[in-house]
Amino acid sequence: MECLIVDRSSAVCPGNMFLFTLNEILCGTYKCFRALCCKGPPPPRPEYDLVCIGLSGSGKTSLLSQLCSESAENIVSTTGFSIKAVPFQNAILNVKELGGADNIRKYWSRYYQGSQGVIFVLDSASSEDDLETARNELHSALQHPQLCTLPFLILANHQDKPAARSVQEIKKYFELEPLARGKRWILKPCSLDDMEAVKDSFSLLINLLEERDFEPSRM
Repeated sequence: MECLIVDRSSAVCPGNMFLFTLNEILCGTYKCFRALCCKGPPPPRPEYDLVCIGLSGSGKTSLLSQLCSESAENIVSTTGFSIKAVPFQNAILNVKELGGADNIRKYWSRYYQGSQGVIFVLDSASSEDDLETARNELHSALQHPQLCTLPFLILANHQDKPAARSVQEIKKYFELEPLARGKRWILKPCSLDDMEAVKDSFSLLINLLEERDFEPSRM
């Protein structure tokens, strides 16, 4: 019987071609079945507990609501505290937002315990008096015993307003370079008009949280 030469560098008789092709189809089908039906569940995303602070009107609630894809209608400033689970592709952030009114800020430290990171939101277009108050509150948080070793994400919000100060102006006014030297912190501009940039800033914070997970324990 005459044989045919195929590209597998072996001789196959025409009578066996059907069996050879059928075997390849069955093997391919089985591999697809294994890939689609027998793949184990994806590993769970790590969760991090964060505290979010800032003066009233800085935009904390609006930013977190947008990150959770919640409706922007009827947003009311937090008067006590609220907790939101903010999902990202590689992590879930359980954010405890604390109200920023004068009569609430003195109780902030009662809610710091268990935090793994800090989000500080400031109004970059606020008055000089409010900016000074925000600076004092940030300095206090950076030096607090329960927060001083944690990564900070500092968001200079309301960059879409004409009176907004630049990130460089905020960094200089808040004296971040000398005060936070040796600490892990990120200062980023933000506004509700550019939520992709806000998400990118949170991704940088997640990177810092992940790095902290892999740090060797200190004896």
